[in-house]
Amino acid sequence: MTPAITVGKVIARLREILELEQLGQVTGTDRVVATGEMSSPGLALAGYVGRFVADRLQVLGETEISYLRSLGDAERRANLQRFCAFGLPCVFVTKAQDPVPPLLELVDAAGIPVYRSPLKTADFYRLAKPVIEELFAATSTLHGSLADVFGVGLLFTGASGIGKSECVLDLVERGHRLVADDLVFVTRRGNDVLIGRGHALQRHVMEIRGVGLIDISHIFGVRAVRQQKRIEVVVQLVEWSEHSVADRTGLDGETTDILGVSLPRITVYLNPGKNITVIAEVIAMNHLLKYSGMDAAQIFNERLITHMRQASEIRQYLVEDDE
Repeated sequence: MTPAITVGKVIARLREILELEQLGQVTGTDRVVATGEMSSPGLALAGYVGRFVADRLQVLGETEISYLRSLGDAERRANLQRFCAFGLPCVFVTKAQDPVPPLLELVDAAGIPVYRSPLKTADFYRLAKPVIEELFAATSTLHGSLADVFGVGLLFTGASGIGKSECVLDLVERGHRLVADDLVFVTRRGNDVLIGRGHALQRHVMEIRGVGLIDISHIFGVRAVRQQKRIEVVVQLVEWSEHSVADRTGLDGETTDILGVSLPRITVYLNPGKNITVIAEVIAMNHLLKYSGMDAAQIFNERLITHMRQASEIRQYLVEDDE
């Protein structure tokens, strides 16, 4: 289970980037932040809370502070009391503005932490959002090996001992790059991008059965490794048996789901003499061709259908020719 993200963890990531200083009492850092969304309260400060999303990180910019200053003392207190009663996770004040009274009094009473940044509101959002999105991104851990082959991220999966590491090692020897071996940490960015990386302690060390641990960056140089790579194709290695049914044309493409993202999956059956390294390179190059709009299997299928249609029309013409 993924541990809850607290205000303290968010602030630790944002403090230097946003030049944050805490206002009021040092409290509320253990409050749970349920979502990575940041927004300004808008009409909630005017008293309308019908569509107010209270679990977001709240940002008070110059517009919000100016509006609060324009209100009378009684109305401002009433609106801020309604605003703070939602149990907000955290409040940010931008542009080094002084919070209007009684904001600090009310947030301290509710245990809501408040931080101030000297940045303009637009710059605040621009710098904070990528960090927040990364912090709240969906993650998973997979057993496999990830390599960069011709710029395509190939994730090799399969049973333990089937040869994933050996295949990637051969690819590295041919000039490709290792990203992670055995343990791959996957993070989803946006709606359909999966980024894979290795464990920080592993540092591109591979285990080759019978040899032991080897350091790829020291043996092959820094050009043979990279820190992270987008995962684009899953290559599943499976031992061949007489009952195996392999895809002969590639028209019925398989897919697999990782963190809600659908990826193409190529199943490669292993038998003696098969050159998996060359096949992996062909998988990467074929993916690049498909990405550019050229699908060899689809083109051949359309060519075959056109040929059969033309042959059928000729036969029909000969049948109908009575001369």
